[in-house]
Amino acid sequence: MLTVANLSCARGGVPVLEGVGFEVASGHALILRGPNGIGKTTLLRTLAGLQPAISGTVDFPEDEGAYASHADGFKTALTVTENLKFWADVHGAPLPEGILETFDLADLRDRLGGTLSAGQKRRLGLARLGVIGRKVLFLDEPTVSLDRFSVKLFADWLQNQHLARGGLAVIATHIDLGLDAPELDLTPFKATLDATGGSDEAFL
Repeated sequence: MLTVANLSCARGGVPVLEGVGFEVASGHALILRGPNGIGKTTLLRTLAGLQPAISGTVDFPEDEGAYASHADGFKTALTVTENLKFWADVHGAPLPEGILETFDLADLRDRLGGTLSAGQKRRLGLARLGVIGRKVLFLDEPTVSLDRFSVKLFADWLQNQHLARGGLAVIATHIDLGLDAPELDLTPFKATLDATGGSDEAFL
């Protein structure tokens, strides 16, 4: 279970969201919606513990969270298989059976990461989520660079493997992943600017 209560967070020291609260049970996902700049990435980073909250609480099982952003998170000088094995070793787990097939990487198993196309790199980055075994996933636009076939591959893995095995996910996305999941529009939680007017700095 992920529980978020009265959470306020900032980007570049300027409050962007305030009073955010929700719960996500094991086996379920929540889709974050809202216009560009509303604070979806800032919220995900705060939930994952990558930046401090201004106020409020975030509660989920310790050491069970993982954040995935637009960065694919692999080494270009290693092959597809070596990259996935690296992450499996880091987390002290065997490479899951069928993970290459799940993300349509079997034919690329011996290709160096640096030689992959943008979509192939994204699939490798997402396959890493199936290797590390974390139950609580914070996903920021996970389908960037993916074609329709690859989006379906990812959505199938998320629904039929990660969620089906008791995981949960909070996902910022502008596309329909076909998941049976509620949506949370962040627009009502937009922080009120202080008297100085604030600014739209890039987060650190």
